[in-house]
Parts: sequence; structure tokens; C-alpha cells
Amino acid sequence: MPITKPIIADRIETTAQGLVISVAGQDYRISWEQCSPKLAAATDQQRAEAELSPSGYGIHWSTIDEDLAVGTLISA
Repeated sequence: MPITKPIIADRIETTAQGLVISVAGQDYRISWEQCSPKLAAATDQQRAEAELSPSGYGIHWSTIDEDLAVGTLISA
């Protein structure tokens, strides 16, 4: 079984159009609709409360109880 390298985000940014995830100096832009139904239906304020995990593996939105993996988001 091959060993896969984990995908770790350096930073994230929320915009009106979607989520920007920076991985190893490359930015990935993902629309809110592509992220999840919860985020597509959320307000701009709720989306702006995104928190990158200390490990860089995941993103959490506490007010809408949403957790997404960075690797899954940029692989979609």
C-alpha cells in the first residue's frame, strides 16, 4: 500500500465567493457551493468565522457546526 503525504494548509481566507486555501504556496479557490450545503446556506458572517486547525488538516466553523478536511476540499 503506498504511503500518501498529508495535505496541510498554510492559511485560509474567506471571501464572498468562496474559500481560499493556501497549500505549499499554491492557492486553491473553492466556491461555497462546492464546500458544503451548510456553507452554501450560511451568511457571510458565519463563513468568516472559519478556523484552520493547528495541524493545518481541517477547517472548523463553530457557529454552523461544520468541519471539513483540507485534503478533501482541494481534491474535489
